[in-house]
Amino acid sequence: MTRLAFFDTKSYDKFWFDRLKQDYDVDIHYFESKLNENTAPLAKGFDAVCAFVNDHLDETVINALSENGVPLIAMRCAGYNNVDFKAAFGKVHVVRVPAYSPYAVAEHAMALLLSSVRHTHHSYVRTREFNFSLNGLVGFDLFNKTIGIVGTGKIGRVFSDICKGFKMNILAYDPFPHPDFDGEYCSFEDLCKRSDIISLHCPLTPESNHLIDKAALETMKDGVVIINTSRGGLVDSEALLEGIRNKKVGAAALDVYEEEGELFYEDRSNTILEDDTLMLLISMPNVLVTSHQAFLTDEALHNIANTTLENIKQFREGLVMDNEICYRCDTCKRVLGQRCF
Repeated sequence: MTRLAFFDTKSYDKFWFDRLKQDYDVDIHYFESKLNENTAPLAKGFDAVCAFVNDHLDETVINALSENGVPLIAMRCAGYNNVDFKAAFGKVHVVRVPAYSPYAVAEHAMALLLSSVRHTHHSYVRTREFNFSLNGLVGFDLFNKTIGIVGTGKIGRVFSDICKGFKMNILAYDPFPHPDFDGEYCSFEDLCKRSDIISLHCPLTPESNHLIDKAALETMKDGVVIINTSRGGLVDSEALLEGIRNKKVGAAALDVYEEEGELFYEDRSNTILEDDTLMLLISMPNVLVTSHQAFLTDEALHNIANTTLENIKQFREGLVMDNEICYRCDTCKRVLGQRCF
């Protein structure tokens, strides 16, 4: 039986992992704390750790896990920008869940877009106080608007299909165009200039960090709407705030934030936030922030648990792990029948 140390546990995590763990012969010990250099020693004696997007898997943590005999990090998410892969290579294997439900994320992106342009979140608050005025709630049709989709992986393509249902004009930018994408590819600069709405569906890499910055915002249409359900670091938050203040940005809907690590997934309602930028963004009437919940559907949670446990099973049985990743995976072709190392 594999002993799994599960970090940053929430109640919704346990439901499917507890239902499926017996099928995979896995014993799970749940820790509420995030995985970081202070909590890494808790993993001593375990066969694997399960981590999430806001856990800290830097060189110090990787070395601590390795020294404590932990050979596997099972990320229960698609993103992995919080993992030091060079430190992990040759010491600790890393697996992930590359696709859990592209529909969950794409549908949440559309929910954010519709709420932003039709002000349904403001209307909800008003009517609970018996304020039925329509002043300040004027939106705009999505019909015939141009939406720029950055990233045409599974989520980006599902989101594009949803947008087609609204009869929107589809532009896309991706350094690796997908042959099945039904839309017009263009440069990122051209997308910024032509789009009424821009939605981000790409991973966070050194190349994409602050993809939307002051310079990019200056090239966009006045009143542009920006949607981000991918990674917070794709958007320079200070530049976005300035764009909102000077009315270059008509609305922003964010499910992620670049400094979300110690904030999102937690109840901070009784504390004063020290992040002035986030406080100012949330205070803006044309900004909608959700707490990294785009993935949060029952179907997605089931798929995350199932794939994570399957990854662990493949490691335990000495099989090639379908979802293993390392720092060389972007530049090499894995030898058939072999692991990353």
